Amino acid sequence: MHSAASQTPAKVAEPLRDDEIHLWWMDYRREQGRAPLLAVLATYLGRPAGSLALVEGAHGRPALAAPHAALAFNWSHSGERALLAVARGVVPGIDLERLRPRPRALALARRYFCAGEAAALAGMPPDTRDEAFLGLWTAKEAVLKAIGRGLAFGLDRLELSVPPAPLQLLRLDGDDAGAWQLQRLAPDRAHVATLAWRGAPRAVRLRTLVADG
Repeated sequence: MHSAASQTPAKVAEPLRDDEIHLWWMDYRREQGRAPLLAVLATYLGRPAGSLALVEGAHGRPALAAPHAALAFNWSHSGERALLAVARGVVPGIDLERLRPRPRALALARRYFCAGEAAALAGMPPDTRDEAFLGLWTAKEAVLKAIGRGLAFGLDRLELSVPPAPLQLLRLDGDDAGAWQLQRLAPDRAHVATLAWRGAPRAVRLRTLVADG
């Protein structure tokens, strides 16, 4: 992935190629709502952010309204940071989580994950289990967001490889797991994230809008 220094979207947005996915690492404030998201999307469309409209799918996934629906995006925020994925020709899903102690990680895995995933987590040293759990969680959420579904779909209906194996979707009910691409992301030392899309491999380009200092 390629990174750039902190700048405004208008200064760094490049043409989005059909074989790329652009990622934006951003500051996030809840009171701003979707304004930062629309500001970045507007740079790709050459339109004022205020002229863009969003619509929601059957399960709440936002998308750009016509005539801009061909520009697909997904974003996720945790604390004061957000990640935005932008693409054409595929629908990206992305999930971001802050690294912190998760004392209920194993209990959650046993309740919601596949049995093999939960067993693998149970066999890990406690000091590595939390990050592995979040890696699985963000990957599952990213896939669900890419298909326009939420947690109600069922986290046990998709199965993932478990570290130290390379990240891979092994099973997805109703779909061909081999058609999916998953990429682990580490935008900084305090967060873990996963990007997912259905289709051929693509180059992933990372830009940052995190304020200096």
